[in-house]
Parts: sequence; C-alpha cells; structure tokens
Amino acid sequence: MSALQAFTSRFTKALPCSSPTRLTPHQHTLFAPATGSGRSAVAVIRLTGPACAALIAELCGTCPPPRRLSLRTLRGPTGDILDRGMVVWMPGPGTFTGEDMAELHLHGGLAVRAGVIAALIARIDCRLAEPGAFTRRAFENGRIDLTEAEAVADLIDAETEAQRRQALRQLDGELGRQVAQWREALIDCLAATEAALDFSDEGDVDDAALDVALLARAATIRDAITSALADGRRGERLREGFTVVLAGPPNAGKSTLLNALAQRDVAIVSPVAGTTRDAIEVRCDLGGLPVILVDTAGLRDDTSDPVEAEGIRRTKNWIEAADLVLALQPSDGEPAAPMPGALAVRTKSDLGGEGGLAVSGVTGHGLDALLDAIQDRAQAAMGGDALITRDRHRDALTRCRDHLSRLLANGPGALPEFAAEDLRLAVRALGEVAGHVGVEEMLDRLFSEFCIGK
Repeated sequence: MSALQAFTSRFTKALPCSSPTRLTPHQHTLFAPATGSGRSAVAVIRLTGPACAALIAELCGTCPPPRRLSLRTLRGPTGDILDRGMVVWMPGPGTFTGEDMAELHLHGGLAVRAGVIAALIARIDCRLAEPGAFTRRAFENGRIDLTEAEAVADLIDAETEAQRRQALRQLDGELGRQVAQWREALIDCLAATEAALDFSDEGDVDDAALDVALLARAATIRDAITSALADGRRGERLREGFTVVLAGPPNAGKSTLLNALAQRDVAIVSPVAGTTRDAIEVRCDLGGLPVILVDTAGLRDDTSDPVEAEGIRRTKNWIEAADLVLALQPSDGEPAAPMPGALAVRTKSDLGGEGGLAVSGVTGHGLDALLDAIQDRAQAAMGGDALITRDRHRDALTRCRDHLSRLLANGPGALPEFAAEDLRLAVRALGEVAGHVGVEEMLDRLFSEFCIGK
C-alpha cells in the first residue's frame, strides 16, 4: 500500500457509516494528487467525474467560470478554511478524460493537501484514483486509443531525447492512424467477401473480378505491414534501452571500466578474482539514446565456488540477450578466445600493450573512443523513426500479416468462406493494436504501470 493510500484509508475508517448506495465505476468522481509527495511550492489535485462541479461548489462556495483559473477560498465540511488557491473547472466532453474535470492548485504544504484530501474523501461519490485511472477513462470514453494511452506512459518514463520524441510521435497517433487505415481497408475487403457469400446466386456478382481486386488490396496491406515489421525492433530497443554487456575473464577490469563510464562508483573493484557475482546495471544517456551498461561476473571454467558458477551462468545469459557485448581482455593477461559478434576492447592500457581499441578505467585513456563506438552501434540499432514500439504491437501485426499471407497463398480459387475467415482474423488482430477488441485482460496490467494522478 502506498503512503497516499495508507493516508486516505485512515480518513475513510474515521468516517461515519453512510448510505449503502452502490455506484458504478463511472458514477464515481475520482481525485488524485498530480504532483509529487512532500513539501513543495504548489500541489495540484485533479478530479474527473460527474460530481466535479458540485464538489468545487461545496469546497469553494461557487463553481468558477469554465476553463478559467480562479482564486478561491477552500473550506472543509465544518466550514474551516483549508487553503486559498487557484481552481479550474472544465466541463466535458472536451477534456482529457471526456468527463467533467477540475484541478485544485494549492499551496504545497503537507497539512494543506491532507485537509483537502480529507474533505474530498468525505463525499460518498468521490474516491481516490488508482494508478492510470485518468488515462484509462480517457481510453474508455474514446478520447484516445490504446496506442496513445501507452504513449502517455512512455512519455512519463522517457529518460532521453530520442525516447521523448518517439513517445510524442505515438501520442500524436502515428501508429493508431496507420493501423486504422489498414483496418478500414481490410474491413472493405471483408464486406466484399461477405457480399459474395450472401449473393453468390445473383447473376450480377462477378466472383472472379472480386477475387482479383480483393487479393490486390490484401497484398498491398500485407506488404506494408511486412515492411513495418522489418525494422530491426528499433522502437522496442529505443523504448527499453540498448543493452551493452561488459564480459571477459576475472580481473579484466570490467567493474573499473563500468565505474569510469558511469562516472561514479557503482561496482566494487577488487584485485580478488570473482568479486562480481551478479550483474550490475547502469542506465545512461548516450547522445540522446538510452544505453544500459551491464557489469557481469568474470568468465572462467575452473571455479569450484557454486555462487561464482551461478554468476558465470547468468553472465552467459546476459551475453545471449545483449544488443552489444564488449569482450574485455586485460593488457597484462593471457589472450582469451574471441567472442563472435562482440566488440573487442583491450583494458588496462596504462599497463602497456598495443593494438585494438585500448582503454584504461584508471587514466581515462580511450574512453571517448569506446563511447563513440558504442554510440555508433546504438544509433545503427535504434536510429530512425519506428512505427512499432512494443512487443504487443509486433505480435498483433505479425498475426495479421500471417493471415493475409495465407489468404494470398490460397489464391483466387480458394473457397470464399476461408477467405472471409482469414480476413476476419486479420481485422481482429489490427483491432487489438488500437484496443478495439480482445484487450480487456491486459488493461489492468497496462494502467497499473502509470503513476497515481495520470
């Protein structure tokens, strides 16, 4: 339970018993702080739902003019003054959630916020919003589609410039509009196929001509989806981060290099072999791209320590899943076996040695060149605009493409019943992307990732 939920539950328990009237979720008016906890200059509390105007009038005496910040004195249920702040009331449906909304811009003291929250909780038709509740209502009221709701979460979580730009493109409806165009075209094809089934005995229905036109349109959409899928997973990589694994034998300087790249002490550095037992992740912004640096346990075959052996097993798993592996080899050590596809890096260059990409975590030598090399690999993997940003999108589009491929493989001679079924499944898969069908089971999981008040 969060601190806010624990706080509000105390007030709820202190309230007298009220009417047993039960309200549906959309009859409740929701509220939540939209600013961080703790002392601040201003604290914002958002409200959405049918009782917004009544609540504002109850708190402030009168409801201010729509969409205008107005100075008001807020009073509690007993008439005591809670605060003097700015209030705005926004009647629906032209709001973010599609419902009546309001915002209270209060002084940011803890006591002020606590008093206003207690006054709101005292209303039977008003309750604390769960994470993502405002965005979920916007989705359920048709103000945004599911891809735009996901973009809101991505924009909140964006840590780099590239992530912010990608989230804004999706929030602007780039993916949703494209999927809607494909879906509308396939619905037209499906309608034509259904007409051929329903009126196959009519003399003016030209099945052959219909098949040719249908297959041509289906092929165009299939090819466009195939092209979107062939993006090297740029969108997912950008959203989740480009993973760079530092791998090599014990005492290869992995932890020292990680600390030097992160510019802070995040890993323990010791001359004792096998000090690092588990992976240590550091997120960083490299030229506007999100990069995750991972320090791992040293690789060797002769350990008798079961804990170190488990660390080595995890290191191998990280290597398999990495976007880039830095194969570290100390200048003062024996040559190690090459790692296919890895970027070879010679560490401890301050101890001597020549050749290759050489770095020193102690002196800083070669770090700029190494960062440039990592950035080049990350740019190649994440550069350019991507339409698909989540595995969910890719899965649905892949299924749509496969249904269309099966339709085209059957050709003009296929039974119209089979063609109609493939088209129905393709349309359904596209509908899942924007949230038109088949997404109920994942809505709770999606919106639970949001912060309270969004």
